[in-house]
Amino acid sequence: MREGRGRARLPLRRSLLGRLLAVSVLVAVCSVAATAWIAVQTTSGAIKQEQGQNLTADARIYDTLLGYAARNPTWDGVEATVRELARESGRRVALTTRSRQPLADSAADPGAPALPPEASAVVDPLSVDTVLAARSTDRQGAAADRIDPRAVGPFRLSGAERTALRRTADGKVECLNRAGIASDVVVGPSGRPRVQVVGNDPERALGTRCDLAALEEPTRSERKALDALTELADACLERQGRGGVRLNNDLSWGDPAEEAGPVEPRPVASGAPGLSGPSDPGDARPKEAVPSVVPDGRTGEDDRAIASCVGTARSEQLSSYVASPALLFIGDEGGATLPGFDLSPANTARIAGAAALVLALTVGASVLAGARLVRPLHALTGAAQRMRDGEQPASVPVSTDDEVGRLATVFNDMSAHRARLEEQRKAMVSDVAHELRTPLSNIRGWLEAAQDGLADPDPAFVDSLLEEAVQLQHIIDDLQDLAEADAGALRLRREPVRAGELLSQVAAAHQARAEHANVTLAVTTATPGPALLADPVRLRQAVGNLVSNAVRHTGEGGRVTLRAYAPEPAEGGGAAVVVEVADTGSGIPAEDLPHVFDRFWRAEKSRNRRTGGSGLGLAIVRKLAEAHGGTAEATSTEGGGSTFTLRLPVSARPGQEEPGPVRSSGAGPGP
Repeated sequence: MREGRGRARLPLRRSLLGRLLAVSVLVAVCSVAATAWIAVQTTSGAIKQEQGQNLTADARIYDTLLGYAARNPTWDGVEATVRELARESGRRVALTTRSRQPLADSAADPGAPALPPEASAVVDPLSVDTVLAARSTDRQGAAADRIDPRAVGPFRLSGAERTALRRTADGKVECLNRAGIASDVVVGPSGRPRVQVVGNDPERALGTRCDLAALEEPTRSERKALDALTELADACLERQGRGGVRLNNDLSWGDPAEEAGPVEPRPVASGAPGLSGPSDPGDARPKEAVPSVVPDGRTGEDDRAIASCVGTARSEQLSSYVASPALLFIGDEGGATLPGFDLSPANTARIAGAAALVLALTVGASVLAGARLVRPLHALTGAAQRMRDGEQPASVPVSTDDEVGRLATVFNDMSAHRARLEEQRKAMVSDVAHELRTPLSNIRGWLEAAQDGLADPDPAFVDSLLEEAVQLQHIIDDLQDLAEADAGALRLRREPVRAGELLSQVAAAHQARAEHANVTLAVTTATPGPALLADPVRLRQAVGNLVSNAVRHTGEGGRVTLRAYAPEPAEGGGAAVVVEVADTGSGIPAEDLPHVFDRFWRAEKSRNRRTGGSGLGLAIVRKLAEAHGGTAEATSTEGGGSTFTLRLPVSARPGQEEPGPVRSSGAGPGP
């Protein structure tokens, strides 16, 4: 009946849940794979191409307009540049002031969509957007102080100065070429040329006779602009209570007290003067510059303050030479700001077809799985309804070993168990009637005999009636105990008990009966024995029932032994006390041993009082053991005696009080 409970948990691959999960995963994988494949094939190429083109175009548009603002003091005339950029990129390009007054818009149509609330970028040559500047393919990025290197302002060389410096630079290049060093002339935003050595070792030019220092000498325009910049920086430093500085042509600084004269610039980058250093003010990076001479007493904070003032002075000096900041809007010609595309009819049809196929597979799999699941459930439902209607319970066919199959197996076990319980109920009603009828019939017979004058109400007569009444009361008390145990209302008054002392008390209470039956009753446990927390009255009742049963079924000259001991705690279990009652009687047949604790069960089916009791004693023993949180077991060898074992926990269950100091249980015979 309970063999299904002992089975191991089903592997996932054989369970119904595993099958449903497999089907769901298969359907999900198919749908996701189909959708993802179609989406990737039809959209990824278009998205990558359009987004890549738009990012490159946006960076180029921003860089072009930034260069325009750096070279022109106003936005006048930018309309042609905006239209050319829009034509080349296929995008809508618009410029407005910070107050959103239009400066230029490639969408000349009056019905063009309104500009979005957020601008794509702010075009300000004195505060470059480093993210967009880094995307530009024309240059590597803005200056470190976020001033566009093309904003040179008063540092722009005149035509005569450019011509003279270019002639000098060409001569230096010819000199280096004759020395076997390849070099080129590179012209900066201000018009100043410089010599750049081809290769990754510019210091090779230091060992030649080609003097490149002349190219680093500032021109008259640069000296004038540099003096003005120095005045602005000194004014900023004076407001902070600091001394002035002397700025070099590369915007490094030194002590103004140094001897005035030609300034030999100190480039920040390593290399020979005039080769790759930022001698052009448009390429200068004040935050990376260092003072040409560090005077005594100047700290790192002073240098930070000087760098900040130089940057502020540059912005102030260049503000009148560059265009004011403007908002840049970039979008497609329809007014949208994000790239997009439409699916073709063919791709739409492919997506619809794949979705329909996935839907059909899902429906088919669900129908098959549902049919296999519902069929045995219908059989279980019908069997349960027939059982409810009082029909003879019938087994449900078990065709699988999954969850539904195990449910059918458990249902069949439950149906068989219910049938057995019904048989036991009917047998118990008959047994109760028989057990009550015998003493009642005896009492009635004696009373009728006395009424008819056939029996005298002498002391023997009264003793006979009292004996039958006591037997009747004993049966009723046993039934009451079982009813309370079944309802969970059996009250236990736990207290510390010594098992050895309790066994001695039970043996003393049954000694007279054992002697009358010529049976030796012995206790092999030395007092006081192991301790436990239990109800001494109920525990004596349980052990007394076992002793009474053992004496009754042990022949003359036999022996009944009582023993209590504390075994080693099992792994994961608590401490326990074991009480054994062993006899040398006739034993119990193997087929009857599982039923010895059933109610009203007796091996002798005639239920004769001379050969047995009511059949409730052992059932009460098991209930009392379970009420204490323990177990009751029986082992027997036919013809070799029986051993009944009570295994009781030493301490109470969680939530009950633990035992206090052990004291001896009260004396008195068990019931």
